[in-house]
Amino acid sequence: MKNTPLILSIIALVAVAVLGILSLTGKGAKSTAAVSGTDSLAVSGSIVYFNVDQVVAGYDMANDLRSVVETKAKGIQAEIDRRGNKLQSDYNAFQQKLDKGLLTRSVAEQQSQKIAEQQNAYQNYALQKQQEMAEEQQVTLNQIMNAINEFVVKYNETKGYALILTTSGDVLPAPVVTGDPALDITEDIILGLNEEYIKNKEKGTAK
Repeated sequence: MKNTPLILSIIALVAVAVLGILSLTGKGAKSTAAVSGTDSLAVSGSIVYFNVDQVVAGYDMANDLRSVVETKAKGIQAEIDRRGNKLQSDYNAFQQKLDKGLLTRSVAEQQSQKIAEQQNAYQNYALQKQQEMAEEQQVTLNQIMNAINEFVVKYNETKGYALILTTSGDVLPAPVVTGDPALDITEDIILGLNEEYIKNKEKGTAK
């Protein structure tokens, strides 16, 4: 049986996918400290901007959702590893018997076919879980971005800014590479989002 490398490659493939899921909503986590401490002095009618990476990193709802997804992803990875190790152990035991001549040809063929079926089932399971987690990652990200969007719309009803831009990245932020710090409303957005999230949690209506 020459399928051992495939078993290991499937485990590695799913592990990489889970590592990607564990970073969900956390790509801006290292930027939290970079949030400007300068209060926005922009007046009504101004064009302002905020860093969406920093907002997501500082948003309590995003952090709570990431924690939930991380726990689920780790559980799925543990089950995938368990099944993969069991399959590998079964294959090793079969191979040892085969090498020692302890199996007739017909029995060896039957066991070989059984292991091949187990491997196929394992592969399908691993890929299915990878797809499920990718879908959950996208749904969670959509929830976070939708919550931010809804808040910003309400936020601007009182602020009356002419335009609110989003920027992202640290090395070369885009589309706002640089700007007057007084027009940076990142901190205001984070504070407002978290205040709203805490109120909704207390009311039991948090998203």
